[in-house]
Amino acid sequence: MKLSLYQVDAFTSTLFKGNPAAVVPLEKWIDDELMQKLAMENNLAETVFFVPSQKEGTDYDIRWFTPEIEINLCGHATLASAFVLYTQLNYSKPSITFSSKSGLLKVEKNGSNYEMDFPSWKPERISDYPDGMAEILGVKEILGAYRYRDLLIEVATEEELVNAKPDFTALKKTGEMVILTAKGDTVDFVSRFFAPSAGIDEDPVTGSAHSQLIPFWSEKLDKKKMNAKQLSRRGGDLICEQKSAERVMMGGECVFYMKGEFDIDN
Repeated sequence: MKLSLYQVDAFTSTLFKGNPAAVVPLEKWIDDELMQKLAMENNLAETVFFVPSQKEGTDYDIRWFTPEIEINLCGHATLASAFVLYTQLNYSKPSITFSSKSGLLKVEKNGSNYEMDFPSWKPERISDYPDGMAEILGVKEILGAYRYRDLLIEVATEEELVNAKPDFTALKKTGEMVILTAKGDTVDFVSRFFAPSAGIDEDPVTGSAHSQLIPFWSEKLDKKKMNAKQLSRRGGDLICEQKSAERVMMGGECVFYMKGEFDIDN
């Protein structure tokens, strides 16, 4: 069995920045175990698979795998999938609707940007989170802890966020996926994302985290439209909007890196 593979840097206009995703278009689903093995072999934050959808009002069904697990939502790999469809696979409709484990996800091409309509996951303040989290994350002080899917930790400044040095072994033992965030110096907000329990110590740019960050900062800053940066080593830029209580928009650019082929006996 031969399968095509595209590697794309998402949420960036510069090669070797943003978040690399492996994109594997399929004609029909292959075994879950094989998809997980391919994701492990690729060893990127996410490998995304999609197939033509049989559902009314939907173009493709989509799934995402880290090297360790399947996840229920991934922004950068969805962005990369839309980019591959438009630039490599001759897709020509004004928008693409993906069906996923997190519902319908619509992507529109707007010039060089790809704008994704995603669920709004507003995190709520909590007091019950793992002991010693400030020390585990390597930050001075936690201003607040919040949760939706992930544990969102707010710190005081962008500088503190940049200088954070997590203990990934200790963080993995907690089982938490952590969004670290602060008000930005030159943009509205900044973040980093750590998920060693999912096989990713630090993710370069995380769309699903922004499903939680956008409603958090929209309320905090009293703004609907915002600009954000994820301050990983590779870095990424996002345009963001709180569209309603149920939906957010996040978008950015993509850069093509390579095309390859799997040759698998199955």
